Amino acid sequence: MDNQEGISYPKKNSWRKRLWLVTFAFVGSYMIVFTLQPYAEWKKAFEVPVYQIIIDVFVNLIFSIFFLELIFFIDKVLNRIIPWTTHPLIRLLIQSIIQIVGVLIIIIVLGIIYLYTLGNPKMKLSESKITQSWYLVIATVLLVLMMGALNTVHYLVTNWKRAAMQAAEYKIKAAESRQLAAETELQALKLQVDPHFVFNNLSVLSELILKDPLLGHAYTENFAKVYKYLLVNSKNKLITLREELKFLHAYLFLIKNRIGEGAVFNINIANAKLSLQIPPATLQLFVENALKYNSTEKGNPLTVEIYSTEDDELVVSNVLLPLLQPTPSTGIGLQNILGRYALLSDRKPVVEVTKETFTVTVPLIK
Repeated sequence: MDNQEGISYPKKNSWRKRLWLVTFAFVGSYMIVFTLQPYAEWKKAFEVPVYQIIIDVFVNLIFSIFFLELIFFIDKVLNRIIPWTTHPLIRLLIQSIIQIVGVLIIIIVLGIIYLYTLGNPKMKLSESKITQSWYLVIATVLLVLMMGALNTVHYLVTNWKRAAMQAAEYKIKAAESRQLAAETELQALKLQVDPHFVFNNLSVLSELILKDPLLGHAYTENFAKVYKYLLVNSKNKLITLREELKFLHAYLFLIKNRIGEGAVFNINIANAKLSLQIPPATLQLFVENALKYNSTEKGNPLTVEIYSTEDDELVVSNVLLPLLQPTPSTGIGLQNILGRYALLSDRKPVVEVTKETFTVTVPLIK
């Protein structure tokens, strides 16, 4: 792959670009030479034998590929040292100088090799030969500069397109993040004022006050703790696991007094993990999800396990006790948690479903 300034191009596009540039160099070299030379000189080119034309075409093709790879190498080195994004004018000047000097050095070296292998170093060149040599040098330099310019334009346009696409993606992600934040706040608001939740708890509270005033008082305190937590932390991104567990215990107090012995909650959290953080109401959503889609009978209670792991993870697992009339799943609560974690951590929650259990593992954030 062709790598420039940390950006990778697909192989298909890289070879396509090379093919176009080689074709340009190959055709352009003849056009420049024919343009610079007098009419009488390039008219003679059509009078040479065919095999010499074939050799000339082959050599020209080899040189076109060679100079193209030289341009790519120079660009690759300069992209690491002087990127276009930092010092464009300095980069343009240095790149042009290096390309010109590089081409002149190669021409001089090749000329010396030719003289001492196939030519005669002591032979005096005619004025026309000297003129043709200068034409060749000028044509080669101009050609290399044009190839470098085309390669640079291609590089800048490609990066401009990539930058535009990335900017569009960032805008989309920002919009999605704002939407997700709005949905999260909306979900928190629903939890705060859910009429069914309020009605069920008030109904239980009214019964407890009549039957057991002390228990009714305790129920009222825990009911207040739940709502206070939701009101205070509805817009917070993270909360310590210690605070989340305090809220969970108050919430479970309400659940146990509402459904009786229909559910069993086993909580085993290491003390060392209590200072780590999670999004507010995460455990409440998982418990609510377990209660919503499973039966809660005294003879066959729903068991929910909540525990921490050595890998700084929190696991909430419940046995599957399908309802006789299953509740349609909206997935809002679970998607809410997954979406919040996408904004807060590189580590993602993991959902595992078997025939017997439903398990969610979420990372604890330091």
